[in-house]
Amino acid sequence: MAAKSREVFSFKDPEMPSNLLAQLNVLRQERILTDVLLCTEQQEMPCHRNVLVSSSPYFRAMFCSNFLESSQTRVNLRGISSHVLAGILDYVYTGCITITMDVVLPLMQAASMLHYGGLFEACSAFLREQLSPDNCLSMIRLSEILHCESLREKAKEMAARCFSDVAASEDFRELSLPELLCYLEDDRLCAEEEQVFETLLAWIHHDPFSRRGAIHDLFTKVRLRYVHPTYLFQFVANDPLVQSSTLCTEIIESVRRLMLTASARCGRQLRPLWTAPRRYTCRETLVVVGGRKNGEQTSREALLYDERTHRWQWLAKLPLRLYKAAYVCIHSILYVLGGLSLCMSSGVSSVSCAVYTLSLKTNQWRTAEPMLEPRYAHQSVSYLHFIFVLGGIGADKTISRSLERYNSMFNRWESMAPMPTAALHPAVAASDQRIYVFGGEDAMQNPVRLIQVYHISRNLWSMLETRTIKNVCAPAAVIEDKIYIIGGFTRRMIAYDTKANKFVKCENLKERRMHHSAAVVNNKLYVTGGRVLNSHDGVDDSDCFECYDPKADVWTSRGSLPYKLFDHGSLPLVCVSNRPNPP
Repeated sequence: MAAKSREVFSFKDPEMPSNLLAQLNVLRQERILTDVLLCTEQQEMPCHRNVLVSSSPYFRAMFCSNFLESSQTRVNLRGISSHVLAGILDYVYTGCITITMDVVLPLMQAASMLHYGGLFEACSAFLREQLSPDNCLSMIRLSEILHCESLREKAKEMAARCFSDVAASEDFRELSLPELLCYLEDDRLCAEEEQVFETLLAWIHHDPFSRRGAIHDLFTKVRLRYVHPTYLFQFVANDPLVQSSTLCTEIIESVRRLMLTASARCGRQLRPLWTAPRRYTCRETLVVVGGRKNGEQTSREALLYDERTHRWQWLAKLPLRLYKAAYVCIHSILYVLGGLSLCMSSGVSSVSCAVYTLSLKTNQWRTAEPMLEPRYAHQSVSYLHFIFVLGGIGADKTISRSLERYNSMFNRWESMAPMPTAALHPAVAASDQRIYVFGGEDAMQNPVRLIQVYHISRNLWSMLETRTIKNVCAPAAVIEDKIYIIGGFTRRMIAYDTKANKFVKCENLKERRMHHSAAVVNNKLYVTGGRVLNSHDGVDDSDCFECYDPKADVWTSRGSLPYKLFDHGSLPLVCVSNRPNPP
């Protein structure tokens, strides 16, 4: 049979639009069928009305309405140079234009006036590529004059990300008070709050006569909860500008009273300042430190997990090996407290009361004020500006009931009320002005089936007996109003609801686990390492790295640690990053 012929054939010539535009441009250049002259700076440029009307709402309104220009053959365009107008006409007839720094601003203004949105955005894109810490504040002002939101947002993003460089510039010192207030309250500001305070002081000192009265308005933009207490009360509170403002000194005193009472509640005046969230650039990251590595010797390693690359980064090594030390983070600083240290020359172990600190800013270990008592296999938690250390084994080799706390406001340790019952390897967490001590074991390795609760502001203990508690060598972690107790010679994970005073069953761990560590980062629970019971009732060291989502009640694997590890610390550490956070 003969092939059936098609009755309809749709054809589209892909070259037709560009060829038509090219021919129209030739007609313009040869002044063929042109019907209007655009005039500027004594120059006349022939054009076709229909091309102009088709390319711009501005010319459509001019030539298709009852405006005087609709019947004129010569139209004057004021405020546009002949060089710029020639470039715009080339763009209209060819779709191409060359943008340089010499011409971009008048070109952008003309594009805005003549309603060439694509050309306006092209100029904006060009300026965004030229952004630097030296010019971003000028670009913000320019974008506001030109009503260019895309340039404004990109320039503000750079100003926030490169805070240190921008704050040192002359443009920054010349900011108006409203501009500076807007800048300092930006959540994207890549800075620690101490630097925010120093920056506003530098701005005031640039013109102290006219600016000193702005100290209170600027001071309220500092997020005081995230300022180190030592810095706040020794440097900020004693600054002459702060002292000159009654309102500032009242805020400082309110913070002082709040910290001295160890209360999480604050008055109405202080609440907006105290409850302000961290800036976006202050991100939580997971740090793993110390422990027993590959079942051999105590590790000096400190690792940081990069959520963006899903890789581990090595930090500076601990100054010495500390067996069963305690680990805690406060004020973006990692603390390693006590532990059992081995003297290599004599081979004799000694219980330590030393404290070592690590800041990600310097990546260097330093010694801090030592604890009052040497101890190892103890527990530590932070709350507000306090570090609490409890239990463990002391120099006399007995299980300790003692509790001591470090006051970072005054840089000193102080003894607090001892625990009612000594417990080794309990799960410990702090929430809502209380420290909860779950379970553990006594000197005879019998389970301690108690919840011991320490009331921080009252310095008092209370106890609650419960058969639900039977954990040993299990960590605890807090997410919102729940304290999660993870494993401990079992696969079981339970959550204690502090408001309802009841336990909630959660999804089990994949293996029976103990001597592991847990940390909450961005409201998700991360469990690292530990020792697991295998199918033959033997004990294996683990390099597991798992994540628990409390909303979905689901465990997922995050790969593995660089090595097998147990009896280590796993902690959330806040750091400032000028890179955007992962979604």
